Amino acid sequence: MEGILNRKVRNFITANHLLGADDRILVGLSGGADSVCLLLILSELGYNCLAAHCNFHLRGEESMRDEDFCRELCERVGVEFRKKDFDVEGCCHDHKESVEMACRRLRYDWWEEMLRDGDASVIAVGHHREDNVETFFLNLMRGSGIGGLKGMLPRTVNIVRPLLDCTKQEIVDYVSLAGESFVTDSSNLSNDYKRNRLRNVLLPEFEKVFPGAIDAVAKSMDYLRDNYDLYTDYSDKLRKKYIGNDGEIDLARLVSEEKNSRMILFELLSKAGMNMTQIDNILSSFTNGDSCPASGKIFRTSAITYLLDRGILRPMSSTASYDSDPETEIVDLNRFPFSCRKMTANSFREAKMNGRLRIDALYMDSSVLDGMPVFELRGWRKGDRMIPFGMKGSRLVSDMFTDAKYSLDKKEKARLLTRDGQILWVIGLRTSDAFRVTDRSPQVLEVTFNG
Repeated sequence: MEGILNRKVRNFITANHLLGADDRILVGLSGGADSVCLLLILSELGYNCLAAHCNFHLRGEESMRDEDFCRELCERVGVEFRKKDFDVEGCCHDHKESVEMACRRLRYDWWEEMLRDGDASVIAVGHHREDNVETFFLNLMRGSGIGGLKGMLPRTVNIVRPLLDCTKQEIVDYVSLAGESFVTDSSNLSNDYKRNRLRNVLLPEFEKVFPGAIDAVAKSMDYLRDNYDLYTDYSDKLRKKYIGNDGEIDLARLVSEEKNSRMILFELLSKAGMNMTQIDNILSSFTNGDSCPASGKIFRTSAITYLLDRGILRPMSSTASYDSDPETEIVDLNRFPFSCRKMTANSFREAKMNGRLRIDALYMDSSVLDGMPVFELRGWRKGDRMIPFGMKGSRLVSDMFTDAKYSLDKKEKARLLTRDGQILWVIGLRTSDAFRVTDRSPQVLEVTFNG
């Protein structure tokens, strides 16, 4: 008979479209209560699981204890077990990052590598409700907006969180009733890290003074996630309404038509690096309501420079004599002006065979998302090079413009999509050979540009 928590998790998976019957699930198994519970529940629900354990060798014999425990657990429940050893100290030295950040990067890089090799189709992690509440408070204390306060989502690209609606107590009770045990990472008891201090000191005291507060915060986060979806949908509509294809913002119209013009303008420009002080400086140019006689004012960020010209906010040309770099914006491939769709390798091959691939889209191996890359949309720069799809050698982007008979104006309006600085796409002209789709690609991304 299906238990209460099994049913709760199954319903959560169904409601959030997290897993399919054909998925092979890579379960991140540390040996703690959360990951043990996750492995047991997914196995009992009939999913095909693969357990992956990272041994960072940071806690001596305790690290080996955890590895042995995970191996023995997998043998008992009949799940394939894999482990990998890491040199965290060497990684910290080479990448100049903290132990915490190094472990996280190494863990996800290995997991994504296994997905790329076809060993699994999705990664499942054991984040639960209290983890999400901790994330809320950490982001709150950093000064986050609604994007941070919504907390973790049930799915983030290839990563799913089936226990996100479960409490820690439910998880511990489940493991105990299943007749299993778990290991405790001694570093979780130390208050050297911010999250541990929040978990071990502040939240218990908060719950003591305000009983039921954690439940209330979790409920508020549910509302914030719904608000965030509504907020981003509305923001995308406003971008299309007030920003032209050339990037110009009709500021006078925005101010005259929108009651919350200050926050809307901030939302439109924050990704380009504009802060609220700069937004206020821009809006201070307006007099008598929506009248803006000012012309020639310049507003700069590290990514882009704007010229205010009688109610129009114009992105400045990369070739203009303003001593500025081509405008650059960090972008999310799932948000305007991009849209991103995942395809299975089979559906991609079928669409290609039947001539149904879009000629205005970029198709890439899903490994392009590995390692938390930064995607940027920018203008072209002198000396830009890339390897065009189907070619072995690199070419200057400027030579490709010449071959395509681009005018000076068209060159200045051209936009490039980059990944960690590497050019993936000269939009509307050529795609790169980087992350090309091969017979080994487990999944394919279809990216389109709607700017």
